[in-house]
Amino acid sequence: MKKIIFIAFSWLSFYSVNAQSKEVQTLATTLQQFHQAMITADPILLNQLTADSLSYGHSGGNVENKASFVDHLVSGQSDFVTMDVTDLTISVVDHVGIIRFSLFANINDKGKPSTVKLKVMYVWMKEKKEWKLLARQAVKILP
Repeated sequence: MKKIIFIAFSWLSFYSVNAQSKEVQTLATTLQQFHQAMITADPILLNQLTADSLSYGHSGGNVENKASFVDHLVSGQSDFVTMDVTDLTISVVDHVGIIRFSLFANINDKGKPSTVKLKVMYVWMKEKKEWKLLARQAVKILP
């Protein structure tokens, strides 16, 4: 059985409840759920939190659609063991949310342990009162 390590998303504490809009709070919670679904490779939650037209861009240039993104996580081709998020910013305009952050993750892709350091941008859209990930792009953090 796959051993799963979950790192608490302490970045949520950086945002004062009084300073946040309800939508930013909801999107921050959705982000936490999404990252947990990536760590646990939960196909139901991954499908629920992503738009059918998902464009998931990797730092190496590969771009996946929703089906391949979910399949790669569920099959273990992509395997996030831990995820640590810093420098988080969330903005919401109408029904679009943009999230940027730095990501340090321990991975075990195809059974090979490694780490990644990335800058990530997510674009979320509000669909029937629920946030769905529409696009993701990552770039490597240069030394």
